[in-house]
Amino acid sequence: MTAPGRLSKRDATRRENEARILAAAEKVFAEAGFGGATMQLIADMAGLPKANLHYYFATKEELYRKVVERIFVIWLQAADRLDNAPDAATGIGGYIEAKMEMSRRHPFGSKVWASEVMHGAPVIQDYLETALRDWTEGRIAAIRRWIDEGQIARIDPRHLLYMIWATTQHYADFGHQIETLNGGRPLSDRQWAAATESVKAVILRGIGAIPARTGIP
Repeated sequence: MTAPGRLSKRDATRRENEARILAAAEKVFAEAGFGGATMQLIADMAGLPKANLHYYFATKEELYRKVVERIFVIWLQAADRLDNAPDAATGIGGYIEAKMEMSRRHPFGSKVWASEVMHGAPVIQDYLETALRDWTEGRIAAIRRWIDEGQIARIDPRHLLYMIWATTQHYADFGHQIETLNGGRPLSDRQWAAATESVKAVILRGIGAIPARTGIP
Protein backbone atom coordinates (compact mmCIF):
# COMPACT_ATOMS: atom_id res chain seq x y z
CA MET A 1 0.00 0.00 0.00
CA THR A 2 1.35 3.43 -0.93
CA ALA A 3 1.81 5.92 1.94
CA PRO A 4 -0.30 9.09 1.82
CA GLY A 5 1.35 11.79 -0.28
CA ARG A 6 3.63 9.32 -2.07
CA LEU A 7 3.19 8.16 -5.64
CA SER A 8 2.71 4.50 -6.36
CA LYS A 9 5.45 2.85 -8.42
CA ARG A 10 3.11 2.81 -11.42
CA ASP A 11 2.28 6.52 -11.08
CA ALA A 12 5.94 7.41 -10.60
CA THR A 13 6.87 5.50 -13.75
CA ARG A 14 4.09 7.21 -15.68
CA ARG A 15 5.21 10.65 -14.52
CA GLU A 16 8.83 9.87 -15.39
CA ASN A 17 7.90 8.61 -18.87
CA GLU A 18 5.72 11.64 -19.59
CA ALA A 19 8.55 13.95 -18.54
CA ARG A 20 10.99 12.12 -20.84
CA ILE A 21 8.54 12.27 -23.73
CA LEU A 22 7.83 15.98 -23.28
CA ALA A 23 11.54 16.83 -23.02
CA ALA A 24 12.28 14.83 -26.17
CA ALA A 25 9.30 16.32 -27.99
CA GLU A 26 10.40 19.88 -27.17
CA LYS A 27 13.81 19.19 -28.73
CA VAL A 28 12.45 17.43 -31.82
CA PHE A 29 9.73 20.01 -32.47
CA ALA A 30 12.27 22.82 -31.98
CA GLU A 31 14.72 21.32 -34.46
CA ALA A 32 12.36 19.80 -37.04
CA GLY A 33 9.18 21.86 -36.65
CA PHE A 34 5.73 20.32 -36.36
CA GLY A 35 5.73 19.14 -39.98
CA GLY A 36 9.17 17.54 -39.85
CA ALA A 37 8.76 15.87 -36.47
CA THR A 38 7.52 12.29 -36.26
CA MET A 39 6.39 10.18 -33.35
CA GLN A 40 9.20 7.76 -34.17
CA LEU A 41 11.82 10.51 -33.90
CA ILE A 42 10.40 11.60 -30.55
CA ALA A 43 10.26 8.01 -29.28
CA ASP A 44 13.89 7.48 -30.27
CA MET A 45 14.93 10.72 -28.56
CA ALA A 46 13.05 9.70 -25.40
CA GLY A 47 14.52 6.19 -25.48
CA LEU A 48 11.09 4.58 -25.47
CA PRO A 49 9.27 2.27 -27.89
CA LYS A 50 6.92 4.11 -30.24
CA ALA A 51 4.00 2.10 -28.83
CA ASN A 52 4.72 3.61 -25.40
CA LEU A 53 4.59 7.07 -26.90
CA HIS A 54 1.13 6.42 -28.35
CA TYR A 55 0.00 5.07 -25.00
CA TYR A 56 0.58 8.51 -23.45
CA PHE A 57 -0.21 10.67 -26.48
CA ALA A 58 -2.47 9.29 -29.20
CA THR A 59 -1.41 11.73 -31.93
CA LYS A 60 1.44 14.06 -32.79
CA GLU A 61 -0.91 17.06 -32.54
CA GLU A 62 -1.98 16.06 -29.02
CA LEU A 63 1.67 15.83 -27.97
CA TYR A 64 2.52 19.12 -29.66
CA ARG A 65 -0.30 20.93 -27.90
CA LYS A 66 0.87 19.49 -24.56
CA VAL A 67 4.36 20.83 -25.24
CA VAL A 68 2.93 24.27 -26.03
CA GLU A 69 0.70 24.14 -22.95
CA ARG A 70 3.71 23.38 -20.76
CA ILE A 71 5.61 26.31 -22.26
CA PHE A 72 2.66 28.57 -21.52
CA VAL A 73 2.41 27.35 -17.92
CA ILE A 74 6.08 28.24 -17.43
CA TRP A 75 5.35 31.62 -18.99
CA LEU A 76 2.50 32.15 -16.50
CA GLN A 77 4.80 31.25 -13.62
CA ALA A 78 7.24 33.92 -14.82
CA ALA A 79 4.39 36.45 -14.71
CA ASP A 80 3.88 35.77 -10.98
CA ARG A 81 6.89 38.01 -10.37
CA LEU A 82 5.06 40.85 -12.13
CA ASP A 83 1.63 40.25 -10.64
CA ASN A 84 2.64 40.08 -6.98
CA ALA A 85 5.16 42.93 -6.94
CA PRO A 86 4.93 45.96 -4.64
CA ASP A 87 6.11 48.40 -7.32
CA ALA A 88 6.93 48.68 -11.02
CA ALA A 89 10.71 48.33 -10.73
CA THR A 90 10.40 45.15 -8.67
CA GLY A 91 7.61 43.70 -10.82
CA ILE A 92 9.01 44.40 -14.26
CA GLY A 93 12.56 43.66 -13.15
CA GLY A 94 11.47 40.36 -11.61
CA TYR A 95 9.55 39.46 -14.74
CA ILE A 96 12.63 40.09 -16.87
CA GLU A 97 14.70 37.89 -14.54
CA ALA A 98 12.14 35.08 -14.76
CA LYS A 99 11.92 35.31 -18.57
CA MET A 100 15.72 35.24 -18.89
CA GLU A 101 15.81 32.15 -16.66
CA MET A 102 13.08 30.58 -18.77
CA SER A 103 15.22 31.10 -21.89
CA ARG A 104 18.19 29.60 -20.10
CA ARG A 105 16.43 26.50 -18.81
CA HIS A 106 13.88 25.89 -21.59
CA PRO A 107 15.50 27.00 -24.86
CA PHE A 108 13.80 24.30 -26.94
CA GLY A 109 10.37 25.24 -25.61
CA SER A 110 10.97 28.86 -26.54
CA LYS A 111 12.01 27.82 -30.05
CA VAL A 112 8.89 25.68 -30.47
CA TRP A 113 6.70 28.66 -29.54
CA ALA A 114 8.62 31.03 -31.84
CA SER A 115 8.52 28.65 -34.81
CA GLU A 116 4.79 28.02 -34.40
CA VAL A 117 3.99 31.72 -34.30
CA MET A 118 6.30 32.59 -37.21
CA HIS A 119 4.44 30.04 -39.33
CA GLY A 120 1.08 31.64 -38.58
CA ALA A 121 0.21 29.43 -35.58
CA PRO A 122 -1.46 26.68 -37.66
CA VAL A 123 -1.89 24.40 -34.64
CA ILE A 124 -2.33 26.78 -31.69
CA GLN A 125 -4.14 29.82 -33.15
CA ASP A 126 -7.05 29.16 -30.81
CA TYR A 127 -4.62 29.27 -27.90
CA LEU A 128 -3.31 32.67 -28.99
CA GLU A 129 -6.84 34.03 -29.35
CA THR A 130 -7.92 32.92 -25.88
CA ALA A 131 -5.31 32.12 -23.22
CA LEU A 132 -2.55 34.39 -24.51
CA ARG A 133 -4.88 37.29 -25.26
CA ASP A 134 -6.44 37.12 -21.78
CA TRP A 135 -3.02 36.84 -20.14
CA THR A 136 -1.71 39.85 -22.09
CA GLU A 137 -4.70 42.04 -21.25
CA GLY A 138 -4.23 41.27 -17.56
CA ARG A 139 -0.57 42.32 -17.61
CA ILE A 140 -1.39 45.47 -19.59
CA ALA A 141 -3.83 46.49 -16.85
CA ALA A 142 -1.13 46.11 -14.19
CA ILE A 143 1.37 48.19 -16.17
CA ARG A 144 -1.23 50.89 -16.82
CA ARG A 145 -1.83 51.13 -13.09
CA TRP A 146 1.87 51.81 -12.52
CA ILE A 147 1.78 54.43 -15.27
CA ASP A 148 -1.21 56.14 -13.65
CA GLU A 149 0.62 56.12 -10.32
CA GLY A 150 3.60 57.86 -11.93
CA GLN A 151 5.99 54.96 -11.32
CA ILE A 152 6.97 54.64 -14.98
CA ALA A 153 6.81 56.77 -18.12
CA ARG A 154 3.68 57.00 -20.26
CA ILE A 155 4.56 54.25 -22.69
CA ASP A 156 2.30 51.73 -24.43
CA PRO A 157 2.22 48.66 -22.11
CA ARG A 158 1.65 46.33 -25.03
CA HIS A 159 4.88 47.35 -26.72
CA LEU A 160 6.77 47.12 -23.44
CA LEU A 161 5.68 43.48 -23.18
CA TYR A 162 6.66 42.85 -26.80
CA MET A 163 10.10 44.32 -26.11
CA ILE A 164 10.61 42.17 -23.02
CA TRP A 165 9.55 39.03 -24.89
CA ALA A 166 11.76 39.79 -27.89
CA THR A 167 14.81 40.59 -25.79
CA THR A 168 14.64 37.75 -23.29
CA GLN A 169 13.60 35.09 -25.79
CA HIS A 170 16.43 36.11 -28.11
CA TYR A 171 18.80 34.31 -25.73
CA ALA A 172 16.97 31.03 -26.42
CA ASP A 173 15.79 31.41 -30.01
CA PHE A 174 19.16 32.72 -31.23
CA GLY A 175 21.27 30.74 -28.78
CA HIS A 176 23.57 29.42 -31.51
CA GLN A 177 24.36 32.95 -32.66
CA ILE A 178 25.10 34.04 -29.09
CA GLU A 179 27.34 31.02 -28.52
CA THR A 180 29.20 31.71 -31.76
CA LEU A 181 29.85 35.30 -30.70
CA ASN A 182 30.94 33.97 -27.30
CA GLY A 183 33.84 32.02 -28.78
CA GLY A 184 31.74 28.96 -29.53
CA ARG A 185 30.83 28.44 -25.87
CA PRO A 186 27.50 28.64 -24.03
CA LEU A 187 27.17 31.57 -21.67
CA SER A 188 28.58 30.81 -18.23
CA ASP A 189 26.64 31.41 -15.01
CA ARG A 190 28.46 34.72 -14.61
CA GLN A 191 27.65 35.76 -18.18
CA TRP A 192 23.97 34.87 -17.77
CA ALA A 193 23.82 36.96 -14.60
CA ALA A 194 25.52 39.88 -16.36
CA ALA A 195 23.17 39.60 -19.35
CA THR A 196 20.12 39.60 -17.08
CA GLU A 197 21.32 42.68 -15.19
CA SER A 198 22.08 44.49 -18.45
CA VAL A 199 18.66 43.78 -19.93
CA LYS A 200 16.98 44.90 -16.71
CA ALA A 201 19.02 48.10 -16.58
CA VAL A 202 18.29 49.08 -20.17
CA ILE A 203 14.54 48.48 -19.92
CA LEU A 204 13.95 49.80 -16.40
CA ARG A 205 15.93 52.97 -17.07
CA GLY A 206 14.27 53.40 -20.43
CA ILE A 207 10.78 53.43 -18.91
CA GLY A 208 11.81 55.55 -15.93
CA ALA A 209 11.33 52.81 -13.33
CA ILE A 210 14.79 53.58 -11.89
CA PRO A 211 16.94 56.73 -12.18
CA ALA A 212 19.26 56.78 -15.18
CA ARG A 213 22.49 56.65 -13.17
CA THR A 214 21.61 54.14 -10.48
CA GLY A 215 22.15 50.41 -10.39
CA ILE A 216 19.43 47.75 -10.37
CA PRO A 217 17.58 47.60 -7.02
